[in-house]
Amino acid sequence: MAMSVMQSGGRGGRGHRRRGRHHALMSEINVTPFVDVMLVLLIIFMVAAPLLTVGVPIDLPETQAKALNSDTQPITVSVNNQGQIFLQETEVPIDEVVPKLEAISRTGYDERIYVRGDKAADYGTIMKVMARISAAGFRNLGLVTLQEQDS
Repeated sequence: MAMSVMQSGGRGGRGHRRRGRHHALMSEINVTPFVDVMLVLLIIFMVAAPLLTVGVPIDLPETQAKALNSDTQPITVSVNNQGQIFLQETEVPIDEVVPKLEAISRTGYDERIYVRGDKAADYGTIMKVMARISAAGFRNLGLVTLQEQDS
């Protein structure tokens, strides 16, 4: 029995190993929680992105025209079925459309401007808006429609 006490308490025993071992700081970053958070944010943004379109409810007419590929967000002017005019999501009188467009256009008169007209809206109101924008010098003016569904 005395021999076993000597071995455990001697130089090669457990007590010496504990004193001699230094706990080094962990210098590696655990990226698993970071990746989990990023994946959750990616899913949230993928679900929320289609909901971030212009918030003016417009019932667009359908055509067979192809969709345009664009990499920048255009300025949108909308005319609803009551004849109200919206610049992005803010209602503006027809006299203020051009001055506000000039104020917010980043590329001057080359800015892309899309006119969204409700199919029940007065055609004359839509044409007045387009004529004023065009007369002010804006060159990239287009009408927004939905693609026709095959029936």
